[in-house]
Amino acid sequence: MSVFIPGETCWRTEESGRAAFLIDTEAYFTALYEAMQKARRSILILGWGFDPRTRLFPDGYDGPNDPDEVGHVLLRLAEERPDLDIRLLIWKSALPISASQEFFPHKARKWFRGTRVKFHLDDQVPFGACHHQKVVVIDDRLAFCGGGDIGVDRWDTPGHLEDDQRRIKPDQECHAPRHEVMMMVDGAAARALGDHFRDRWLLGTKETIAPPEDAGGDPWPDHVPPHLIHAQVAIQRTTPAWRGRACVQEIRDLTLACIAEARETIYLENQYFTSPVVTEALAQRLAEPNGPEVVLITTGASPSWFDQATMDRTRGAMVWRLRSADIFGRFRALFPRTSGGSKIIVHSKTSVFDDRIVRVGSANLNNRSFGFDTEIELGVQCEGEDARRHVGAFRDRLVGHFLGYTGDAVAKARIERGSLVRAIDDLNRDDRLQRIDPRRHGPFEEFITAYHVGDPADVGDSWRLGRRRERLFAQARALRRR
Repeated sequence: MSVFIPGETCWRTEESGRAAFLIDTEAYFTALYEAMQKARRSILILGWGFDPRTRLFPDGYDGPNDPDEVGHVLLRLAEERPDLDIRLLIWKSALPISASQEFFPHKARKWFRGTRVKFHLDDQVPFGACHHQKVVVIDDRLAFCGGGDIGVDRWDTPGHLEDDQRRIKPDQECHAPRHEVMMMVDGAAARALGDHFRDRWLLGTKETIAPPEDAGGDPWPDHVPPHLIHAQVAIQRTTPAWRGRACVQEIRDLTLACIAEARETIYLENQYFTSPVVTEALAQRLAEPNGPEVVLITTGASPSWFDQATMDRTRGAMVWRLRSADIFGRFRALFPRTSGGSKIIVHSKTSVFDDRIVRVGSANLNNRSFGFDTEIELGVQCEGEDARRHVGAFRDRLVGHFLGYTGDAVAKARIERGSLVRAIDDLNRDDRLQRIDPRRHGPFEEFITAYHVGDPADVGDSWRLGRRRERLFAQARALRRR
């Protein structure tokens, strides 16, 4: 039985003739560039942030007007192909966040003003919420979806080198190593993401746009082999209740369903982990004598002081709860480091349940991604032996690249040791994966943790901390009674 139920745990399911997983932004930007070169009718971009100065092929030297800057690539395509409709719908970020991005994407409006590229900042969310979806659709034939933004501090390779001058930014400083995952689909699944963009464009601009006319061609990047063939792809969303629109919590409900269905392994990669409801669902499974093992890979410390004060502090309480429930030794909460010891920012939002269900999207494992911000995600449930082998290989490759091993080495250790947790313990000889330390906090940090400050669950509790705490813990208690 599928966990993907349209109208409940997903929006809709559509077939994708090919699907592929892109690990880290070097792979994403390379595939994105090739796909855009093949575009015939439309390039549609949804983003949390966007910086036209983002280089798709950084070389360690950053100067003005580099031809591989994504803004120049889009302008060049718009001029060369008059029939190509290029639209960007980017969140109109709040001032503090905009300032941290050098006021991009706001400055991008000037970049594209007077050109054929249609750029719009979208503020159609409740106060304090954000548009967090990251999607690119080419000709309604190919689409990318995941956690990766098109920004100047996103590019990295799976090697996550200690010092990589290619991570250079326009200010000539190099950003920290960063891990991302994107999923690429074609066919009806890509068209569905095109429909989603058009719905968002109508809501944000009051302009109706039609699907592009079919112009043939195949924008799939030639160098990317598909990992799944003829896959049934589920699309799930989060949308806040606002201005008469109902709250959509498909991602939250799917997360709980996947945790309940897992038999052997729950593998989670995520930037944040603060949801008491998800924590309680995992704790129940860890308490089962024959339940699944749980591996959480996250960032050692968030880059911003606000996220350190809110998300990191609360994560410590969630990790402590899971370790207290882990009476059979099946839980690991870890953060990755480079070979030189620097912390790698884990920005991916990816999960693999056994070797059957894989999900890649924009949603964090926090409260706001389940009911306050807008989010979108792709998922596939595989039952065939060949497809399950590819899903397992994807997970093993993710684990291996943090440890400095190949996915095959992880698979071998997993088979020999009998579990993914023991394979990680065995291969982690250089301590590339460090344990999350849920240290105790002072009164102020305890208040932030107890009331989930900065992490509302929905519009109804965005300014009511007491109600937020009451509702979250009521939901967690309800899980215990099942």
